Amino acid sequence: MSRVYRLLMACPDQVGIVAKVASFLAQYNGTIVEANHHADPYTGWFFMRNEILADTLPFDLQTLKTVFGPIAKDLQMTWRISDSASPKRTLLMASKESHCLADILNRWHSQDLDANLVGVASNHQDLQGLVEWHGIPFYHLPVDPKDKAPHFAAVESLVSELEVDTVVLARYMQILPENLCKLLPGRIINIHHSFLPSFVGAKPYHQAHERGVKLIGATCHYVTQELDAGPIIDQDVIRVSHRDAIEDMVRLGKDVERVVLARGLRWHLEDRVVVHGNKTVVFN
Repeated sequence: MSRVYRLLMACPDQVGIVAKVASFLAQYNGTIVEANHHADPYTGWFFMRNEILADTLPFDLQTLKTVFGPIAKDLQMTWRISDSASPKRTLLMASKESHCLADILNRWHSQDLDANLVGVASNHQDLQGLVEWHGIPFYHLPVDPKDKAPHFAAVESLVSELEVDTVVLARYMQILPENLCKLLPGRIINIHHSFLPSFVGAKPYHQAHERGVKLIGATCHYVTQELDAGPIIDQDVIRVSHRDAIEDMVRLGKDVERVVLARGLRWHLEDRVVVHGNKTVVFN
């Protein structure tokens, strides 16, 4: 694939935003190969994502950011520009369940996910062989149920040491403390085995079975200080009936979890997600 710069932005809506950005890029002979826009009539905000062929511009990424700055300031933008040649440094975290982790590793191994996987951290050693088979470092960070602070301090140290851009909680069965959530805002992705905001917390399939639901699902979302309440990136569902036992729901739910997490992670890695408040705009 051709190397591209990805411009992702949000600003108060007004006439001429697209024209100003396009004119700026045309001034330097920049070629736009993908453009997406969304105007939200309820908030009065405008969202945009452009992919620009890197080799059509006469300068590097840092210079592009510098020369684009005045336009961004004039339009009151929140924005970022990334380089497809620098995949996000990604740390996966899991506990004992393997289905989400194995799926991500397989997609990465097949070059279906453009991430720089710098390691897998776990509070158990069950998945070490799976991880190391893929040639990825495995970090065992045990948790003392009576004192979890050392574990989370080790996680924070690892994130810093590996210069992590993105953390993926691939069925990591621990609740992150507030300081870790604040450390990587909009960069910690979780898969919740429920169609949020229903059935928050532990054992959602048991809760769903007790309610006799006809649809179960999974939610990929960013982690915030409030449990299972961060901005939602993707969701999906599968139909069940009264004939399905809890074990059936868990089995069917795992299939949905895998797909939803992989899809949400892909969109994040490709800079297709704009967080605005507690909602997202996803240019998928």
